[in-house]
Amino acid sequence: MAKESNKKNNIGGMGAIVNDKGVFFRVWAPNAKQVFVTGDFNNWTDDELELAQEENGYYALNVPNAKAGSQYKFIIISQNDDKLFKNDPYARELTNSNGNSVVYDINSFDWDGDESFMPYWNEAVMYELHIGTFNVKEDNKPGDFYTLKEKIPYLKDLGINVIEIMPPYEFPGAYSWGYNPAYPFAIESDYGGPNALKELVKEAHKNGIAVVLDAVYNHFGPSDIDLWQFDGWSENEKGGIYFYNDWKSNTPWGDTRPDYGRQEVRNYIKDNARMWLTDFHIDGLRLDSTYYMRHVEEGQDMAQGIYEAISLLKEINEEVNEKYPQKIMIAEDLHNLEIITNDTASGGVGFDSQWDSIFVHTIRDVLITQEDENRDMEMAAKALTQRYSNGAFKRVIYTESHDEVGNGTARIVEEIGHGDVNNWFSKKRASLGMAMVMTAPGIPMIFQGQEILEDKWFSDTDPIDWSLLKKYKGYFDLHKDLIALRLNKNGTTLGLSGQNIQMIRVDNDQKLIAYQRWKEGGPKDTTVIVLNFSTDEKAVYRIGFPGEGIWKVRFNSDWEGYNEEFGNYQSYDVEAFADACDGFEHSAEVSIAPYTALILSQD
Repeated sequence: MAKESNKKNNIGGMGAIVNDKGVFFRVWAPNAKQVFVTGDFNNWTDDELELAQEENGYYALNVPNAKAGSQYKFIIISQNDDKLFKNDPYARELTNSNGNSVVYDINSFDWDGDESFMPYWNEAVMYELHIGTFNVKEDNKPGDFYTLKEKIPYLKDLGINVIEIMPPYEFPGAYSWGYNPAYPFAIESDYGGPNALKELVKEAHKNGIAVVLDAVYNHFGPSDIDLWQFDGWSENEKGGIYFYNDWKSNTPWGDTRPDYGRQEVRNYIKDNARMWLTDFHIDGLRLDSTYYMRHVEEGQDMAQGIYEAISLLKEINEEVNEKYPQKIMIAEDLHNLEIITNDTASGGVGFDSQWDSIFVHTIRDVLITQEDENRDMEMAAKALTQRYSNGAFKRVIYTESHDEVGNGTARIVEEIGHGDVNNWFSKKRASLGMAMVMTAPGIPMIFQGQEILEDKWFSDTDPIDWSLLKKYKGYFDLHKDLIALRLNKNGTTLGLSGQNIQMIRVDNDQKLIAYQRWKEGGPKDTTVIVLNFSTDEKAVYRIGFPGEGIWKVRFNSDWEGYNEEFGNYQSYDVEAFADACDGFEHSAEVSIAPYTALILSQD
């Protein structure tokens, strides 16, 4: 039996590492009696290639006959002499979640000079998507990274410069939201594997689009996970070396919380984050449900938290901030705590931004409420002005995400239309919501299909109906125009990418809100937004303006070009005179259609 460690060759690393002398295998199995590797390179003989024991429960061996593309597994001989056939926890590729690990040469891909790309966060416009349903294959099977690559021109035309991809890691079967990763280091085989992701990233970067991955570290699995009782050891019939084996193991997805207190597990998670950001040129990570990393159950405060999870998150964010300061780290914590986005030097967790549940829940309620008199403009104003850690872009704002359009809830147009999304009320109020997303301080995000009036709710078996693009091209253009204004593509709305917001009017009687946004202030910068949340048109409505002179209408969501059912109500440019109103020295009379957004600025 071969039993020579290749530690002396200083290859290092974990998993299967291709080198000029074969493939170096290393695995952590501290409670094993023996560890072997087997594969197509030795006809799957299970007692031939024994790994040498290193310090701290690591085992390693270089296998000259193995190469990139070789299939393999580890064989763990437990303390009870059980023979456990296990896939590599660090496997970069698998045949499928119940199949074999595949040796992958992480350095073989031709990046052709590609470098990571991330727009300034105040200029980012995100688009969340699900690989399997965003653009399916011709045989209607789940899409992959190659079918997504085909849609890059579409996303670029829309104005998107960041795509956020729901978890693409190897999961059981072909259909999943992705939040059940069996192998966190491997790209789902049905999505095309690791090279397919790299092809997508390279193409996105060529088109000025960054790629953010959704990472799941609050639990693994819960099914098809060879991590479970990996080397045969466990306590309390729980998960063994990779998991907590006490009360901290419990999550909404089973007893599958990683043991953040074990250094080897901390390294496993940090290695994972590091791999995406370096080897795959990923431009940022959105960490799923960080609350369930730092807490066992809902309702606990920070004092009841899992402290080792908090320290792990701090370490990850500190490393990213030091080594990759241009890359973004986003928390889906949803508890609206500044400590999540406060920097670590001041005691925070150190995320760059966090999903803002105050915005999404408040604005959805404002939009979905059926009767105008029940719409709360004060709550809407609070959602618009919410900020964390003294930074406007410390939050991601949206009206739809995978959570808001699934799990018993639906898209805004469905919540309003109840089976008839193509109606005036649904389209008008959903347009108001998108105007708020694109004009409020924060990083705006769209969920796939939102811009083409995709109906009902999100399901991992219900693909986007791309025929809707032709049917609702005007509605697509509405989103495109709002994004263009958000990014100041016409040079007249710089203020929408600024830190500042001030409410001009919050009229709960007339159901109208007006506010200004600015970066430095002045012409082509300061931008005024007026939102009418009622079915009543406002033919003459005086509000304060930040300065005198002509204010031009840059956007009117009632334009018939956006939808033939819209009223095409003419909202004219206005001139602000020295007539004090709303605390401003100047004011003007605006006219605005029902359920309409106006955006104005000066030349």
